[in-house]
Amino acid sequence: MNIFADLFLTFAKVGVCTFGGGYAMLPILQREVVEKKGWATDEELTDYFAVGQCTPGIIAVNTATFIGYKYKGVLGGVLATLGVVFPSLVIITAIAAFLSNFADFPVVQHALAGVNAAVVALIASSVVKLAKSNLKDAVCVCIFLAGVIFAFFLGVSPVLLIVCAGVVGYVARTLSQKGGNA
Repeated sequence: MNIFADLFLTFAKVGVCTFGGGYAMLPILQREVVEKKGWATDEELTDYFAVGQCTPGIIAVNTATFIGYKYKGVLGGVLATLGVVFPSLVIITAIAAFLSNFADFPVVQHALAGVNAAVVALIASSVVKLAKSNLKDAVCVCIFLAGVIFAFFLGVSPVLLIVCAGVVGYVARTLSQKGGNA
């Protein structure tokens, strides 16, 4: 198959999982891009998630753009982005056309409650996979725990948390390398 069509179709498959937003797509992105296609490593994907969180837009769209660009340049980035967005456009258009007529039906409300529960499970799965591949030492665990505390209990902005975590990680690694070389 043409690599550009493969990029579009792969990200369209990811984009079908639009319920729950970008975070719900993360485990599917990991499976498709890292495990099946080999277009990125777990570490690269984590970096794309972090940068995608800091940049304007939806994290899954930003991540698709980064991966497509890395793999096949500007055209790859455009096609990956279009692929991940296309199913959302179709699904949202269909829902907008019909949901207002059926939103009050108990069966629809119960179905959406079930979808919401599944989205929480997908996000939890993504967190566990990211933790396993990234919390490799005490510094990373401390940064993670500080991030949880500052995000959940103090309401600090995710962008500020990511920037601060990057600075702390850089300083900690630099100091540990200097200490090991002395």
